[in-house]
Amino acid sequence: MKNSKRILTIVFGVIMIVAGAMHFISPAVYLPFFPNVWPQKAIVYGSGIIEIVVGICALIPRYSRYGILGIFILMLVFLPLHVIDVFKENPAVGSTTIAYIRLPIQFVLIAWAWFIFKREKSNKQFAIDNGQ
Repeated sequence: MKNSKRILTIVFGVIMIVAGAMHFISPAVYLPFFPNVWPQKAIVYGSGIIEIVVGICALIPRYSRYGILGIFILMLVFLPLHVIDVFKENPAVGSTTIAYIRLPIQFVLIAWAWFIFKREKSNKQFAIDNGQ
């Protein structure tokens, strides 16, 4: 189970790094998620940096617990944007159908991050309890 958790953590870290990099490669894709009155580009670039940082942290065993917790929090923070997108006339993701598909994916990603975070916590506690 330890190896599968590590693989899940690495996959999630890489996904976050790639997703963060996309904020710089194609920032226009993310702009429609935010109201025009907000500093859209600052939010897109800032969230891209945060995604890259938590993704890198997830890959480093010493910091992976913090990286996964960061991913979990980031997914929760951006969940309302995905919910709002479902109800927009012109969703940021392209179509209402895609918005409906993407929303449950967000819940899966949140659950995935929480699962890894809880497993990481229980593994560390096991090591402490057994003097490792």
